[in-house]
Amino acid sequence: MIPSLGYAVLLIIGSFVLNLVVSKIRFNRKYKFPNVVPGWPIIGNMLDVPYPAGMWGVDMAKKYGEMFTLNIGGRRLVYLNSSRVVTELLEKRAAIYSSRPYRPMMSEIMSGGARIVLMGYTDKWRNQRKIMHSILNGKQSEKKFDDELLNFILGYTGTLGEYQFNPLKSPADVFTWLSRLPKPLQWWRPFGEKFCETHVAMFQKEYNILLDKMNKGIAKPCFAVDVLHGAAKKEFEISDVEKIYTWTSLIEAGSDTTRVAVLQMIAGAACYPGWARKARDLIDEVCGQNAERLPNLADRSRLPYISAVVKETLRWRPFLQSGVPHTLTQDDEYEGYKFPAGTEFSWNAYSIALNDKEYSDPLRFEPERFMNDDLKLPAKGHCRRICVGLNVGANNIWIAAACILYCFDIEQDPEHPIDQFNTLWEEPTKPPFKVRFTPRSQAHIDLIEREGNIALATDY
Repeated sequence: MIPSLGYAVLLIIGSFVLNLVVSKIRFNRKYKFPNVVPGWPIIGNMLDVPYPAGMWGVDMAKKYGEMFTLNIGGRRLVYLNSSRVVTELLEKRAAIYSSRPYRPMMSEIMSGGARIVLMGYTDKWRNQRKIMHSILNGKQSEKKFDDELLNFILGYTGTLGEYQFNPLKSPADVFTWLSRLPKPLQWWRPFGEKFCETHVAMFQKEYNILLDKMNKGIAKPCFAVDVLHGAAKKEFEISDVEKIYTWTSLIEAGSDTTRVAVLQMIAGAACYPGWARKARDLIDEVCGQNAERLPNLADRSRLPYISAVVKETLRWRPFLQSGVPHTLTQDDEYEGYKFPAGTEFSWNAYSIALNDKEYSDPLRFEPERFMNDDLKLPAKGHCRRICVGLNVGANNIWIAAACILYCFDIEQDPEHPIDQFNTLWEEPTKPPFKVRFTPRSQAHIDLIEREGNIALATDY
């Protein structure tokens, strides 16, 4: 009896192993991936990807080419390392390359299933994107700003970044089968639930304040008001939690990406001061050498060089060192490669930006490279998926860059040179580098103080 049972167990195990081997053979015959990076059994390359991954991606692209494939705990992630393949796959084939990986921790637990950047290509995603597109584009993108949750948001964006890009932080997002364990055994869940609970409570507090202002007729025009007005008029169907996450997502995206980009612009001005002096002289021609007024968005047509500065800022050191992964929703074939549905794709932003085949002298901060016919198209020349808030982000960076360059001289600190390649720009709680800021004159100091006092006195 016992030997028979032993034979039966061995037969079951053998059948299971045989089935795995046959399935793998069939899979390998049907599909073909770009250069596959060797990894460890089971976990694959999970321990190989650092955070942030910018310069790692540059080295990997040099070694493995225009596209390479990682195994992240059984999930296949294809890195795209040129603007050519990014355009061909993520843009021209966006209809099947625009979904997101299933992330039970980040998306469902930490974000209540309502954070758009983590959603799959679903009706809920399309609904939120439609809302954001209607709010963020057109003239209103130049007029509406909302500061309500800024300090709170900047305090947790680093956490979101780590959980998004560091597979060690969120095991259930790598091995998604872990989410089927009984809840008491999901050791990562308490942190995620507390994170979501804290954030929804904070957002709800601000939401209630805004509703009270709207009821009293004293709410200022802003994105959040547009979301609530649209929902009230049944322009779109959206739950209360989604309302909260929709407008806080707008603030999250606009505040953090703008902050990082402005830091990178400042580093570029310190490391390559020639272009900054040129920009200052051009702004002087419009706003006066004696600090008559700050530049504003109405000056853009007279200051095309500042628009080129914005584009070069986004090119020189992309604020996302590697893109948030997208998921293929159906089998696809490209240049001899065959990808199964579920394959993940990310673009290698740093390797593209620093490639001399993409840009001449790519290490330099050189706005002149964008003084061409594509100047008025913020996304043209950058290998990033088109963001629904692109216009707002570009406007924010433009006005911040123009005002900083107009009012300050920026220099490197000789004792603390800026590491242009390995700086953790995304860290929100401490300065990423040291730099010398000097007001140009007392008149500029007075102008900054006057405008600052007006901003502080404004009731939002």
